[in-house]
Amino acid sequence: MIVRTAVCAALAVALSASAVIAQSKAIAERKEIMKGVGAAAKSGAAMARGSAPYDNAKAVEIFVVYANAAEKMPGLFPDDSKTGGETTASPKIWEDMNGFKAAMAKWGAEAKAAQGSVKDIDSFKTAFGAMGKMCGGCHEVYRVSK
Repeated sequence: MIVRTAVCAALAVALSASAVIAQSKAIAERKEIMKGVGAAAKSGAAMARGSAPYDNAKAVEIFVVYANAAEKMPGLFPDDSKTGGETTASPKIWEDMNGFKAAMAKWGAEAKAAQGSVKDIDSFKTAFGAMGKMCGGCHEVYRVSK
């Protein structure tokens, strides 16, 4: 009986640990993706302001980063990742998952369109500004400020 209790306790601990690892993995992956988005945004802002020279290849790559993030993000919000890992994800994501997925799809589509439409600094500023508004709108709804 003692052995069976010990085995059950060990199994419970192992299952709890694996759930925490899964939760942490989703949160860590979201954070890593958003760090990349932040770095791309910083680079884009520098070009848009003129503090960095305009580079069309870099401009397109910014929108590639955005599109890739938009594609990956919806799958990184399992129910067990609502809390922990210093997440800033708003409960609104899980309350309105269809709305969140639609916002990600729109962001991704706009980022893909921008990849083909950006030809010079003026077209970049237009597309980058529109993307910035989309980012801000999504953060307003689906992110909790620290």
